[in-house]
Amino acid sequence: MATKTKEVSTIAEKLDALTKLQGIDSEIDRIRTIRGELPLEVQDLEDELEGLETRMNKLQSDLTEVETEITDRKNAQKDSQTAITAYKQKQDNVRNNREYESLSKEIEFQELEIKLNDKKIVEAKVKIEQKKEILEEAKERFERRKGDLAAKKGELDAIIAETQKDEEKLEKDSAKAQKKIDERLLRAYTRLRENSKNGLAVVPIDRDSCGGCFNRIPPQRQMDIQTKRKIISCEHCGRILVPADEA
Repeated sequence: MATKTKEVSTIAEKLDALTKLQGIDSEIDRIRTIRGELPLEVQDLEDELEGLETRMNKLQSDLTEVETEITDRKNAQKDSQTAITAYKQKQDNVRNNREYESLSKEIEFQELEIKLNDKKIVEAKVKIEQKKEILEEAKERFERRKGDLAAKKGELDAIIAETQKDEEKLEKDSAKAQKKIDERLLRAYTRLRENSKNGLAVVPIDRDSCGGCFNRIPPQRQMDIQTKRKIISCEHCGRILVPADEA
């Protein structure tokens, strides 16, 4: 008889410990809900700013590359012009038509090179204007997002400052409460919380129904739950059930 009483007491204690832990964890959830989506919004803005910064650096690098190309093509034009001058001087001293024609072809080739470089320089300048426009838009967006991030961080910091002490105390209380629950039961509790949208693993009977999924609980099962002689889970959602007055 004494053994039976001890067993009942142990089960009841386990249920009490689970109920207490659920209460603490639900309060932590409530505090974190107050923060809402702010941490995610802050993270998204930080990621966007990082992406914009990478894009701006790439655009700046592209601009430098195109500007270098223009400089190189202008230098190539100067080289072509120098070559044309030299070929024309040689034409004055040729001994036959064949040499003259050969030099004329060289001159023609260099003139084509000058025209080609002219065309490429114009194209490069258009590319520079386009990239500058895109870069300017990216910079403006970066500054806007930077302002948004500062505002969101301000909101988040204010909420954290207001709730941090409470949350830290509750987290310590949760850790203490967890130590009073055996490992197998704690794993089941954690799994139920992770699979539940509202984080409820332990729920009371509510109007003859499960306080989690609201499916009806048979009278005999309600009596078993009320006496706390064994740990009973809802047949529908798997949550651990406790008496209504222990919510």
